Amino acid sequence: MIVTKILRKDFQRNKIITIVVFAFILLSALLVASGANLIIDLSSALDALFEKSEAPHFVQMHAGEIDQTEIDRWAATNSLVKEQQTVEMITVDGSTLYVQDTETAEENSIMDISFITQNRSFDFLLDLENRVIHPSPGEVAVPIYYMQRDDLEVGDTVSIRDGAFERAFTITAFVRDAQMNPSIVHSKRFLVHEDDYITLRDHFSETEYLIEFLLEDADQIDRFSQAYQSSGLPKKGTAVDRNLFKTLNGLTDGIVAGVVIVLSLLLMIIAILCLRFTILATIQQDTKEIGVMKAIGIAQRDIRRIYLAKYAVMGVLASVLGYLASLLLGQALSANITLYIGQVSKGLLQHAVPFFAASSIGLMVFVSCAVVLRRLSQVSAMEALRSGTVGESAGNLPVLNLRKSRLLDVNVFLGFRDVVQRFKLFGLLCFVFFFCAFVIIVPVHFLETIQSPSFISYMGIGQSDIRIDLRQSDDKADRFESMVAHLADDPDVERFSPLVTSQFTMVGSDGAPETISIETGDFSIFPLDYVKGTAPKREHEMALSSLNAREMEKEVGDTITLLVHGQERQMTITGIYQDVTNGGRTAKAVLSYDPDNVLSYAVSLDLTSQACIDEKIREYSEAFYPARVTDLKGYLAQTLGNTIEQLRMVTIVAVAVGLSVSILITSLFLTMLISKDASQIAIMRSLGFSLRDIRVQYLSRALILLSLGIVLGTIFSNTLGQRLVSALWAFMGASQIRFVIDPIQAYIVLPFLLMLAVSITTLINMRGIRETNIAEMIVE
Repeated sequence: MIVTKILRKDFQRNKIITIVVFAFILLSALLVASGANLIIDLSSALDALFEKSEAPHFVQMHAGEIDQTEIDRWAATNSLVKEQQTVEMITVDGSTLYVQDTETAEENSIMDISFITQNRSFDFLLDLENRVIHPSPGEVAVPIYYMQRDDLEVGDTVSIRDGAFERAFTITAFVRDAQMNPSIVHSKRFLVHEDDYITLRDHFSETEYLIEFLLEDADQIDRFSQAYQSSGLPKKGTAVDRNLFKTLNGLTDGIVAGVVIVLSLLLMIIAILCLRFTILATIQQDTKEIGVMKAIGIAQRDIRRIYLAKYAVMGVLASVLGYLASLLLGQALSANITLYIGQVSKGLLQHAVPFFAASSIGLMVFVSCAVVLRRLSQVSAMEALRSGTVGESAGNLPVLNLRKSRLLDVNVFLGFRDVVQRFKLFGLLCFVFFFCAFVIIVPVHFLETIQSPSFISYMGIGQSDIRIDLRQSDDKADRFESMVAHLADDPDVERFSPLVTSQFTMVGSDGAPETISIETGDFSIFPLDYVKGTAPKREHEMALSSLNAREMEKEVGDTITLLVHGQERQMTITGIYQDVTNGGRTAKAVLSYDPDNVLSYAVSLDLTSQACIDEKIREYSEAFYPARVTDLKGYLAQTLGNTIEQLRMVTIVAVAVGLSVSILITSLFLTMLISKDASQIAIMRSLGFSLRDIRVQYLSRALILLSLGIVLGTIFSNTLGQRLVSALWAFMGASQIRFVIDPIQAYIVLPFLLMLAVSITTLINMRGIRETNIAEMIVE
């Protein structure tokens, strides 16, 4: 039968192309399903973690004395409160903590280390099976952050050494902490038995408290937060809620899921164009057979169904296999979720969403094929039988005259002229190259940006060589003054900026008092990049983080009323900056502060060119003990190391996909083009053009289109790509990320890889020209 003959002939003639297109559709379905699966896993795991740990709805951190009776009395009278507990934590300096390696302490770790016992009512710390942990004496449960960083195993040791005091613990479990899981949270809780806790408390006097609340209605968190801030209860610390806990826990994997989904959407577009090339090439090759079918009376809709059946089956099968493959890839993508948050069994709905996401690829294949196959109506039975081609006018541009070309080689010029004359045909290939470049460049730029030291500015910190943070202690104010005096006399210090974060009372829009944390100091020494406006310079000026400004509905030029030393002061907002720390809710001002309300002291500094950063870190660690001394590169690595590793994996996949798609689409397009230009190629050979000349012409076409695609891809990556990345981080307080671009990588290495891939593919496909000659064309 003619139908079977056509399909069999098509497969035998285009085995490789058919297999490659099938693989490409499968890849699109795989990524779509994997992205959907990642979001489902993240959402389900977070819900399960928060349910099993009974995470609090609202937590007020407090450093200082508390009156539990007063807290109990207030909680009993508040109708929103379901349950309240206060968690005491022993703060241990990193210089006294040794994890596994008995020779190296955590003295330069940016993490605030605390030891606690298991909570009795809620906010439970869980193990890797999401079970509540109850360590025995001499045992410790260590945060997953350290497990992943140091490759810890059950049976390893953790020891505390402070002078003559020494206490060793055996690791028996690793902690999933709904509040403090991710590395971006600079607090970590180690869980020990009550007897060991008493021993530690007898030696370490520094304690902090988590004043925690479970609410009757989780939707009333904002209302409850306002009520607590308006009360006279302890609030010398950051206030956080369950919504922020979920955001912080889902940050890393949420970004990865977002990147995968954006990548899959781009591949969907490329998949449609890929299919268009394939179908047009098939129609071009089967023009005579289509003419025969029309001549013998087969209806056009029946011919259309013949071809549509092939691609429909291909789309359905590839989508199903893509979904099945996503179940395996999902395990790799979800590894971080499984480790930090846990894994839950999936119901029918959880399996259905990724399946329908993959099925959407099959549906897109069917619809796009149906649209493209309307081209069959352009195939005239008489014309097809006479010439064997689908007529198409290439047009003519007199300005592109070979005699007027003095700069280009003849073959290069002919390739360029053909691109211009048939740009409607070649434009699709250029469009695909643009997407390939976009898919490769955006993840590479994002990875380079988040690894760059300048990314510290998105954490509300000016870029400097070293940052010194003073930990909680009774003599913290005196130590801060001594440290500032020491740095002022240090010849290795080029410049430094003392910074103090304190709590102030702000008068809300409804007149009720609210607590706000404000960093004070000179912000011109290590400036931030402001989204709007500039840094505060005078005592009546202040800057707000993006999230604070958004929640307060404030813009540059608006005012805020603060209570400063008991007096109301109108503060004018001069700038809005980005900050992904402390929940993204921070502020900066040039104010005198009350030592009783200070939350933290810090100093940022730059060294002279002769000073060695590592040596100065060791020197300051000893001189300012127990201060935390870090270089900004180390600060970023400890804070975002896990996120960077995840993005590096996604970037590698994106580069591989972009190169693979460019190779595939070039091969498909050239197959179609050579078939379409068969008679023209034969004529050129009869006129004396060598095979090398013709190959140069086609290679010129491909590289011209690729160059244009790379230029457009680079431009859009640096503009639209930045906006897409900023949208992923906007909910964390970084709404305008600017890419840090490595020019060698972006403008030399990546374009070279694309050009190499396209050039090799073009030359390989040009081998088919050897089979075309004028004699065969005449015989046919």
